Amino acid sequence: QVQLVESGGGLVQSGGSLRLSCVVSGRAFTTIGMGWFRQPPGKEREFVAAITYTGSSTNYADSVKGRFTISRDNAKNTVYLQMDSLKPEDTAVYYCASARTSYSYRTYRSANDYAYWGQGTQVTVSS
Repeated sequence: QVQLVESGGGLVQSGGSLRLSCVVSGRAFTTIGMGWFRQPPGKEREFVAAITYTGSSTNYADSVKGRFTISRDNAKNTVYLQMDSLKPEDTAVYYCASARTSYSYRTYRSANDYAYWGQGTQVTVSS
């Protein structure tokens, strides 16, 4: 059974930083790309960032580019999202997800390209 468990969310002031972590078990983590999505209050889930299985390529939503960094540690089966210069509009539940396709050099922005999801972690940015 595949499990993705996020952690690291919380309450932070505008301009602050948080680092989210997502530990993956039950699947060959080193062969799959990963992504982060978020769902702001009252809105639909949206793409945030993605990384290939090797970590050689990343992709970001325009709204977070230059502020957020996705990375992975294959030895720890963990993907990270470093969030800097946080803004109130970053407030959302953040989800990590693992891609459907193994050994792909593509990064995926559509939720349909992801097979497994974590339970989400709340990030709240106060103004």
